[in-house]
Amino acid sequence: MLLKKYIDFGSHHNVHYANGKVTLGKISLNVYCFMVDGVLIDTGSRSLSKQFEPFLLEADIDQVVLTHIHEDHTGCASILEQQRNVPIYIHEMSVQDCEKNPDYPLYRKVFWGKRMPFRANAIDSSFSSRSADWEVIKTPGHAKDHLAFLNKETGQLFTGDLYVQTKTKVVLREESIPTIIRSIEHLLTYDFNEMYCSHAGFVKDGRKSLENKKDYLSDIQQQVKSRYQEGLSPEQIHDSLFKRKYPITKLSRGEWDSLHIVTSIIDEMKQEVS
Repeated sequence: MLLKKYIDFGSHHNVHYANGKVTLGKISLNVYCFMVDGVLIDTGSRSLSKQFEPFLLEADIDQVVLTHIHEDHTGCASILEQQRNVPIYIHEMSVQDCEKNPDYPLYRKVFWGKRMPFRANAIDSSFSSRSADWEVIKTPGHAKDHLAFLNKETGQLFTGDLYVQTKTKVVLREESIPTIIRSIEHLLTYDFNEMYCSHAGFVKDGRKSLENKKDYLSDIQQQVKSRYQEGLSPEQIHDSLFKRKYPITKLSRGEWDSLHIVTSIIDEMKQEVS
């Protein structure tokens, strides 16, 4: 079965975007990169480099900022390093990892390609573009190095993979639901008007969408805690809350699973007790 690839270009207000998609059978994954005011936010995946290159190489940019190191967001960074004389910035904890060949499962290489090493600089707590000052907001949970970027002039918020969708059903093994809730709560303390997600694109009424996601995850968290205190096992709790099975769980051999939602909540409960 062949991997099918697509790309869509467009703009919303003054934000230009490229949205690449890869499809294999019933599984379809996509990722955005955005360009605004001389700033490129994320670079897309290496598997879609031919599709992303016209956007990346022709974009009028002065700098690149990365929401996190995952290969669907940094896959074309090495191309930009080689062909564009622009600095690339990422969370300080990932600067050294950017220079190494990454180690991740085969299915991720099939969908997103192999991210090549590149050089990046540690991003500060803020930066400036041509006509605006930006806030760099640490939002761990999906990844330890995850960042969101707020254009303080326009009120546009770029949330990387923190939002994706309101009702999260599967997460990576490394993700932490309690940490994601805290990151969303932190973002909601900022004044923003528009939200741009690396997988959902422009999200109408972004603040309300983030509030709804926080409420959904907080409700799941409370249900997990209550059932765990009643003596149910993580597997029993999972089966009672998440009925549907998703193809990505089998394909990823469990790296993506609803069970990780449950275990991340229980793990934090155990840490609070110890």
